[in-house]
Amino acid sequence: MVNSFIDLEPGAFKALKEGGGGKPPVYPVGPLIQSGSDCGVGLEMSGQRFLWVVRSLHEKAANATYFSIQSINDPFHLLPKGFLERTKQVGLVVPSWAPQIQVLSHGSTGGFLTHCGWNSILESIVHGVPLIAWPPYAEQRLNATLLADDLKVAFRVKVNDNGLVGHRDIANYSRSLIEGEEGKLLRNKMKELKDAAEKALSKDGLSTKSLAEVAQLWKRHKK
Repeated sequence: MVNSFIDLEPGAFKALKEGGGGKPPVYPVGPLIQSGSDCGVGLEMSGQRFLWVVRSLHEKAANATYFSIQSINDPFHLLPKGFLERTKQVGLVVPSWAPQIQVLSHGSTGGFLTHCGWNSILESIVHGVPLIAWPPYAEQRLNATLLADDLKVAFRVKVNDNGLVGHRDIANYSRSLIEGEEGKLLRNKMKELKDAAEKALSKDGLSTKSLAEVAQLWKRHKK
Protein backbone atom coordinates (compact mmCIF):
# COMPACT_ATOMS: atom_id res chain seq x y z
CA MET A 1 0.00 0.00 0.00
CA VAL A 2 1.21 3.50 -0.81
CA ASN A 3 -0.08 6.80 0.51
CA SER A 4 -0.81 8.30 -2.90
CA PHE A 5 -3.54 8.26 -5.56
CA ILE A 6 -3.75 7.67 -9.30
CA ASP A 7 -4.20 11.30 -10.36
CA LEU A 8 -1.21 12.41 -8.31
CA GLU A 9 1.27 10.00 -9.94
CA PRO A 10 -0.41 8.59 -13.06
CA GLY A 11 2.85 7.82 -14.86
CA ALA A 12 4.31 5.88 -11.95
CA PHE A 13 1.19 3.77 -11.42
CA LYS A 14 0.90 3.08 -15.15
CA ALA A 15 4.51 1.88 -15.24
CA LEU A 16 3.96 -0.38 -12.23
CA LYS A 17 0.84 -1.85 -13.79
CA GLU A 18 2.43 -2.51 -17.17
CA GLY A 19 5.84 -3.61 -15.92
CA GLY A 20 4.94 -7.16 -14.94
CA GLY A 21 7.92 -9.22 -13.84
CA GLY A 22 6.31 -10.83 -10.84
CA LYS A 23 6.30 -7.71 -8.68
CA PRO A 24 3.87 -7.65 -5.76
CA PRO A 25 0.78 -5.53 -6.50
CA VAL A 26 0.80 -1.86 -5.49
CA TYR A 27 -2.34 -0.41 -3.91
CA PRO A 28 -2.75 3.40 -3.87
CA VAL A 29 -4.90 4.21 -0.83
CA GLY A 30 -4.24 7.93 -0.32
CA PRO A 31 -4.16 10.74 0.27
CA LEU A 32 -4.29 9.79 3.95
CA ILE A 33 -3.46 12.59 6.41
CA GLN A 34 -3.95 13.21 10.13
CA SER A 35 -7.43 14.93 10.99
CA GLY A 36 16.76 31.93 7.95
CA SER A 37 17.40 35.64 7.33
CA ASP A 38 16.86 35.85 3.55
CA CYS A 39 13.56 34.08 3.96
CA GLY A 40 12.50 36.72 6.49
CA VAL A 41 13.56 39.60 4.27
CA GLY A 42 11.75 38.05 1.33
CA LEU A 43 8.52 37.61 3.27
CA GLU A 44 8.70 41.21 4.45
CA MET A 45 9.37 42.52 0.93
CA SER A 46 6.47 40.53 -0.54
CA GLY A 47 3.95 42.52 1.49
CA GLN A 48 1.82 39.38 1.96
CA ARG A 49 0.35 38.16 5.23
CA PHE A 50 2.21 35.12 6.51
CA LEU A 51 2.64 32.49 9.21
CA TRP A 52 6.26 31.38 9.63
CA VAL A 53 7.23 28.48 11.90
CA VAL A 54 10.82 28.97 13.15
CA ARG A 55 11.96 25.94 15.12
CA SER A 56 14.91 25.63 17.45
CA LEU A 57 17.71 23.41 16.16
CA HIS A 58 19.18 20.41 17.91
CA GLU A 59 22.89 20.71 18.59
CA LYS A 60 23.82 17.88 16.20
CA ALA A 61 21.82 19.47 13.41
CA ALA A 62 23.42 22.82 14.15
CA ASN A 63 26.91 21.38 13.92
CA ALA A 64 26.10 19.66 10.64
CA THR A 65 24.81 22.85 9.03
CA TYR A 66 27.21 25.32 10.61
CA PHE A 67 24.73 27.08 12.87
CA SER A 68 25.91 28.61 16.12
CA ILE A 69 24.90 27.49 19.59
CA GLN A 70 23.08 30.80 19.99
CA SER A 71 20.79 29.97 17.10
CA ILE A 72 19.98 26.62 18.75
CA ASN A 73 18.75 28.24 21.94
CA ASP A 74 17.08 31.24 20.29
CA PRO A 75 15.27 30.45 17.01
CA PHE A 76 14.70 34.19 16.45
CA HIS A 77 18.46 34.85 16.37
CA LEU A 78 18.65 34.38 12.59
CA LEU A 79 15.80 36.79 11.81
CA PRO A 80 16.63 40.18 10.29
CA LYS A 81 17.10 42.89 12.91
CA GLY A 82 13.75 44.46 13.84
CA PHE A 83 11.84 41.94 11.72
CA LEU A 84 9.28 40.98 14.38
CA GLU A 85 8.40 44.59 15.14
CA ARG A 86 8.14 45.66 11.50
CA THR A 87 5.94 42.74 10.45
CA LYS A 88 3.74 42.33 13.52
CA GLN A 89 0.70 43.78 11.72
CA VAL A 90 0.92 41.43 8.74
CA GLY A 91 2.71 38.29 9.92
CA LEU A 92 3.05 35.83 12.77
CA VAL A 93 6.29 34.03 13.65
CA VAL A 94 5.81 30.87 15.72
CA PRO A 95 8.93 29.67 17.61
CA SER A 96 7.97 26.00 17.89
CA TRP A 97 5.31 23.66 16.56
CA ALA A 98 2.25 24.78 14.58
CA PRO A 99 -0.94 22.82 13.74
CA GLN A 100 -0.14 22.54 10.04
CA ILE A 101 -3.36 20.85 8.97
CA GLN A 102 -5.48 23.46 10.73
CA VAL A 103 -3.48 26.23 9.07
CA LEU A 104 -3.76 24.68 5.59
CA SER A 105 -7.49 24.08 6.00
CA HIS A 106 -8.19 27.73 6.88
CA GLY A 107 -9.78 29.74 4.10
CA SER A 108 -7.31 32.61 4.45
CA THR A 109 -4.30 30.43 3.59
CA GLY A 110 -3.30 31.32 0.05
CA GLY A 111 -0.07 29.36 -0.31
CA PHE A 112 2.54 27.21 1.42
CA LEU A 113 6.33 27.48 1.13
CA THR A 114 7.44 23.91 1.77
CA HIS A 115 10.52 21.67 1.70
CA CYS A 116 8.35 19.09 -0.11
CA GLY A 117 8.05 16.32 2.45
CA TRP A 118 5.41 13.84 1.30
CA ASN A 119 3.04 14.39 4.23
CA SER A 120 3.09 18.15 3.69
CA ILE A 121 2.37 17.66 -0.01
CA LEU A 122 -0.65 15.45 0.68
CA GLU A 123 -1.98 17.84 3.33
CA SER A 124 -1.71 20.73 0.87
CA ILE A 125 -3.48 18.78 -1.87
CA VAL A 126 -6.33 17.71 0.40
CA HIS A 127 -6.94 21.36 1.32
CA GLY A 128 -6.27 22.80 -2.13
CA VAL A 129 -3.33 25.03 -1.19
CA PRO A 130 -0.80 25.84 -3.97
CA LEU A 131 2.88 25.61 -3.14
CA ILE A 132 6.28 27.22 -3.36
CA ALA A 133 8.62 24.23 -3.53
CA TRP A 134 12.01 24.63 -1.83
CA PRO A 135 13.51 21.11 -1.60
CA PRO A 136 16.88 20.83 0.18
CA TYR A 137 17.86 17.23 -0.63
CA ALA A 138 17.02 13.59 -1.37
CA GLU A 139 13.51 12.63 -2.51
CA GLN A 140 12.24 16.12 -1.78
CA ARG A 141 13.79 17.27 -5.06
CA LEU A 142 11.92 14.57 -6.95
CA ASN A 143 8.73 15.60 -5.19
CA ALA A 144 9.32 19.22 -6.20
CA THR A 145 9.78 18.20 -9.84
CA LEU A 146 6.48 16.31 -9.72
CA LEU A 147 4.67 19.33 -8.25
CA ALA A 148 6.17 22.04 -10.45
CA ASP A 149 6.81 20.34 -13.79
CA ASP A 150 4.23 17.55 -14.00
CA LEU A 151 1.25 18.68 -11.92
CA LYS A 152 1.73 22.46 -12.30
CA VAL A 153 0.61 23.18 -8.71
CA ALA A 154 3.83 24.79 -7.42
CA PHE A 155 6.53 27.31 -8.11
CA ARG A 156 9.97 25.74 -7.69
CA VAL A 157 12.55 28.12 -6.28
CA LYS A 158 15.79 28.50 -8.23
CA VAL A 159 19.04 28.68 -6.29
CA ASN A 160 21.88 31.00 -7.25
CA ASP A 161 25.49 30.02 -7.98
CA ASN A 162 26.16 29.75 -4.24
CA GLY A 163 23.30 27.32 -3.73
CA LEU A 164 21.17 29.95 -1.97
CA VAL A 165 17.84 31.64 -2.63
CA GLY A 166 17.88 35.43 -2.37
CA HIS A 167 15.34 37.52 -0.49
CA ARG A 168 14.13 39.23 -3.69
CA ASP A 169 13.36 35.84 -5.20
CA ILE A 170 11.40 34.79 -2.12
CA ALA A 171 9.44 38.05 -2.28
CA ASN A 172 8.68 37.55 -5.98
CA TYR A 173 7.56 33.94 -5.54
CA SER A 174 5.28 34.87 -2.62
CA ARG A 175 3.78 37.86 -4.44
CA SER A 176 3.27 35.91 -7.67
CA LEU A 177 1.57 33.04 -5.87
CA ILE A 178 -0.95 35.30 -4.11
CA GLU A 179 -1.46 38.13 -6.61
CA GLY A 180 -0.16 37.04 -10.02
CA GLU A 181 -1.73 35.34 -13.02
CA GLU A 182 0.64 32.37 -12.69
CA GLY A 183 -0.48 31.98 -9.09
CA LYS A 184 -4.09 31.88 -10.26
CA LEU A 185 -3.23 29.07 -12.67
CA LEU A 186 -1.54 27.13 -9.86
CA ARG A 187 -4.60 27.55 -7.63
CA ASN A 188 -6.88 26.30 -10.40
CA LYS A 189 -4.70 23.24 -11.01
CA MET A 190 -4.52 22.55 -7.27
CA LYS A 191 -8.33 22.80 -7.08
CA GLU A 192 -8.55 20.13 -9.78
CA LEU A 193 -6.11 17.92 -7.87
CA LYS A 194 -8.03 18.46 -4.63
CA ASP A 195 -11.23 17.36 -6.37
CA ALA A 196 -9.42 14.28 -7.72
CA ALA A 197 -8.23 13.43 -4.20
CA GLU A 198 -11.75 13.74 -2.83
CA LYS A 199 -13.02 11.48 -5.61
CA ALA A 200 -10.31 8.89 -4.89
CA LEU A 201 -11.38 8.74 -1.23
CA SER A 202 -15.12 8.72 -1.92
CA LYS A 203 -17.27 5.63 -1.39
CA ASP A 204 -16.69 4.39 -4.94
CA GLY A 205 -13.25 5.96 -5.38
CA LEU A 206 -10.17 4.08 -6.56
CA SER A 207 -8.27 4.50 -3.29
CA THR A 208 -11.26 3.27 -1.29
CA LYS A 209 -11.59 0.26 -3.58
CA SER A 210 -7.86 -0.47 -3.29
CA LEU A 211 -8.05 -0.44 0.49
CA ALA A 212 -11.08 -2.74 0.42
CA GLU A 213 -9.21 -5.10 -1.90
CA VAL A 214 -6.26 -5.26 0.50
CA ALA A 215 -8.65 -5.98 3.38
CA GLN A 216 -10.20 -8.86 1.43
CA LEU A 217 -6.76 -10.31 0.68
CA TRP A 218 -5.89 -10.23 4.38
CA LYS A 219 -9.15 -11.95 5.27
CA ARG A 220 -8.56 -14.74 2.76
CA HIS A 221 -4.99 -15.13 3.98
CA LYS A 222 -6.17 -15.68 7.56
CA LYS A 223 -8.51 -18.52 6.60
